[in-house]
Amino acid sequence: MSEPAIQVQYGLLALSIGQRLPLQVCRSAVGFYVGTLDADGLPVSRESVEYWRKPEAAAEAFRKGRWTQRLRP
Repeated sequence: MSEPAIQVQYGLLALSIGQRLPLQVCRSAVGFYVGTLDADGLPVSRESVEYWRKPEAAAEAFRKGRWTQRLRP
């Protein structure tokens, strides 16, 4: 039996500016969020409405789909 395919999710706001970047947990001065980074590790988009204080909380919310997609930059 083969392994299930891993579905890569891309940032919708990043796609809206022509960049296809995978979603990941990112850090800012305010806290942790679901967003995208460019090849140099620089932030491109904050995709989540929420911020979390701890990276573990952000990672869990991301993994479980318990975050809200921002619709505008």
